[in-house]
Amino acid sequence: MTVVEDIPARIESDTLGELKVEAGNLWGAQTQRSIENFPFSNCQMPLDVIYAQALIKKCCAKYHAQIGKLSEKKATAMQQAAEEIISGQHDKQFPLVVYQTGSGTQTNMNVNEVIANRANQILGLPFDKTGLTEEEKKAYVSPNDDVNMGQSSNDSFPTAMHIAAVRCLTTVTIPGLKVLRDALADKVKKFENIIKIGRTHSQDATPLTLGQEFSGYLQQVEYGIERIEASIPALNRLALGGTAVGTGLNTVMGYDVAIAKAIAEETKMDFVTAPNKFEALAAHDSLIHASAALNTVAASLHKIACDVRWLGSGPRCGLGELSLPANEPGSSIMPGKVNPTQCEALTMVCAQVIGNHAAITFAGSQGPALELNVYKPVMISNLLQSATLLGQASESFAVRCISGIEANEGRIKELLHGSLMLVTALNPHIGYKNAAKIAMTAHERGATLKDTAIELGFLTAEQFDEWVVAEDMIGPKQK
Repeated sequence: MTVVEDIPARIESDTLGELKVEAGNLWGAQTQRSIENFPFSNCQMPLDVIYAQALIKKCCAKYHAQIGKLSEKKATAMQQAAEEIISGQHDKQFPLVVYQTGSGTQTNMNVNEVIANRANQILGLPFDKTGLTEEEKKAYVSPNDDVNMGQSSNDSFPTAMHIAAVRCLTTVTIPGLKVLRDALADKVKKFENIIKIGRTHSQDATPLTLGQEFSGYLQQVEYGIERIEASIPALNRLALGGTAVGTGLNTVMGYDVAIAKAIAEETKMDFVTAPNKFEALAAHDSLIHASAALNTVAASLHKIACDVRWLGSGPRCGLGELSLPANEPGSSIMPGKVNPTQCEALTMVCAQVIGNHAAITFAGSQGPALELNVYKPVMISNLLQSATLLGQASESFAVRCISGIEANEGRIKELLHGSLMLVTALNPHIGYKNAAKIAMTAHERGATLKDTAIELGFLTAEQFDEWVVAEDMIGPKQK
């Protein structure tokens, strides 16, 4: 393909005048202005949004040709150009940063201009329009009149936001979490008969099995998947058809339903037209809802990663109940040191996601533009980053940490039988107060619970052995 090589340097124009676009670029004047007006940040608009916008343009071109508002010749070229974008052939033609106009207008026009210029190239039309008659110029695909037909940035961009969000959640986030869920389920089964001491407040508590402990982590992840899945139906509602303020100006009856159906067919996802376009343009509560689900998952994963890191602390001077996989050397100065790097990476991801949710929540609460939320780019950028990070980091944590965890059963038994909290089993027999006296006295003297209980005269050796059995303390008794 010689698309880029064939593009000359040229003068493009918009309603504000003319400016130069360098050779090799398919974009036009409005994209060039955005490059020049927002010369900061290396945070580019996510390509997932670009691909979603191209999909919208493809569906709109097909629809408008079917109803006779756009020529088949133009529509076919536009659809081909859009398909090329979706397949990643023109990624470098979308250089704009997230921090631009709050409606995403510049990115919408970036896509419009690239599709228009590429469609004109497909049609064999020269970039240089000098000397062309008005009739000849009509043969050209216009970024505004043709590619943006029946749309406004105000409904096209939030539609792209929703498409990109649903795609990312369903193809990256949820699959990654399912890998982690399955890895945890394997450990629940493997560790089901390993009895260990429990801990609350970072202090010794009553026993449980290592499998029971991991089952709590498994349940957190399962609930997290459910929460994300529950947020998707609201994201399936598309704003397209609301145009500038939600009224549907410059569209025809049924257009919104038809376009949503076309997008659903293209993506094989359950997209529908939003029942209220005023809400769809002015508020993004559905994005906040999805981000809140991701925020909750981040809180869950942070807790799991910290627990695993703590249980694997050591190897000799920590808890040492778990052996974590040794993925790489842990220190540039301490030989033989290995660190829980997958736990640390995951906790940093969680910190980022929690921060992203704060930004999304604030952005979604703003209403100074009345009929339009003007924080759209930063909302979708943060959401996609959160969704991608959680999916990818969950899978990595599962594969490179959870799957390779081994239980140090000798250390687990040592800590279990050295714990004072086994005394809790004596409560029904000698009462809480007497049991507490045994535990506190044993701790003060550095003695065992059994010796202390006998010395204090609360029970016999035979009674202690009958009543204090760790295996009997990991669940409720039979009636």
